[in-house]
Amino acid sequence: MNKILVIDDNDSVRYSFKRLFSEPEYQISTAKTGLDGQCMAVNEHFDVVLLDVRLPDISGLAVLKEIKKNKPKAVVLIMTAFGTTETAIEAIKYGAYDYIIKPFDMPTIKSLINEALHSSHVMHTNVVLPTQEERDMIGDRIIGSSPVMQQVYKLIGRVAGSDVNVLIRGESGTGKELVARAIFQHSRRSQKPFLAVNCGAIPDTLLESELFGFERGAFTGAFRRKIGKFEQTNGGTIFLDEIGDMNQALQAKILRILQEGCFERLGGNETIEVDTRVIAATNKNLENAIDAGTFREDLYYRLKVITITLPPLRLHKEDLPELVDHFLDKHNASPQTSRFTLSPKAMDELMSYYWPGNIRELENIIRRAIVLCKGNVIGHELVREEFKSEPNTQERSRENETDLDAYLAMPGSGSLYKRVIAKSERDLLRAVLEHTQGNQVQAAKLLGISRVMLRDRITRYSL
Repeated sequence: MNKILVIDDNDSVRYSFKRLFSEPEYQISTAKTGLDGQCMAVNEHFDVVLLDVRLPDISGLAVLKEIKKNKPKAVVLIMTAFGTTETAIEAIKYGAYDYIIKPFDMPTIKSLINEALHSSHVMHTNVVLPTQEERDMIGDRIIGSSPVMQQVYKLIGRVAGSDVNVLIRGESGTGKELVARAIFQHSRRSQKPFLAVNCGAIPDTLLESELFGFERGAFTGAFRRKIGKFEQTNGGTIFLDEIGDMNQALQAKILRILQEGCFERLGGNETIEVDTRVIAATNKNLENAIDAGTFREDLYYRLKVITITLPPLRLHKEDLPELVDHFLDKHNASPQTSRFTLSPKAMDELMSYYWPGNIRELENIIRRAIVLCKGNVIGHELVREEFKSEPNTQERSRENETDLDAYLAMPGSGSLYKRVIAKSERDLLRAVLEHTQGNQVQAAKLLGISRVMLRDRITRYSL
């Protein structure tokens, strides 16, 4: 349930938000005065608070200060008219998440509020480590008791208490954001904001304004000043996921923040100082990117004060039973029904699989198997059906040996290397496209290549 509090003396505004969020997953509460709203926000839990600047009894800024004093992680959106934009900017300094301009553009507002709701849930959902006494408490969990995962937990414990920058490395789906949240929640900044930005999912033209904000009139469509993620997380932590996808112009700005703690909004001249801890993550080989000239070496060394490398699932398969139990409990649609279990043969299938998508792929397979299972025991046929396009490592090894023997038996024409590479590339592309059900965006991301390059290979190999 997404709980939203609207503090505004205008009856039509309160009514508009009730209509906008009329779906069952939202619960809207309202207050006409600042003091009533302040009392509700302090004494009850709300995921997001919408707060008008001008209230009949008390200033909205005073209400904001009191809310943040009692609940530092509260997500508060300020509502303001064009004439009080500067007041809204002042509110950001007091800890407001963002501000909304009146009159409202409802689709834009709903998108912003849903973004704020997501941020609120992330900040308030604990990430529980297996070594904690609170392992049974409600929250997201980092699963695994293997030696390689124990080393990860030790590093989280060592770096959480300091303000050093952290670089988290690992393949897609290994849980990099969970580790970043665990570091944040065990740090001195845990009562301040935490925001995650996927640098690979946002176009370069938008990522700069998302991170640093912009001034009104900075570009076509910039009708108001926007506060960027670095300002929103002042005093807290920002998680830059897939930082290896960031262009070099933005890398230079990130480097400046790490060195000097300041930046300018897009289209602005004012230098803004922030105290934000940066945790970055990547699934790319940054050393190769440095050699290729696509990633700044000075930024690399600034980020990797401490490096945490997450192992791919295929290197700690002894954690599979615990992971499976966790996802079976998590995705059981009805707690009243009997608990789902895996047959021994189904677990054998999981243990023999290569897991190119890592823990995220495992969770998706378990979720789908629960939906499709006719009883309470998930059989090996159902599990095999989920990843039948991906041969296990033993089968892949035998296939490669057979292919190589066949190539070696061919008359030499001086092109053995090219033929083997082309065959391997074609088989890889076919397997990935089958795994992503033909989705080229997902396939390119999984392969770590551009969509242009992927389309070229699809045409070349008639896939």
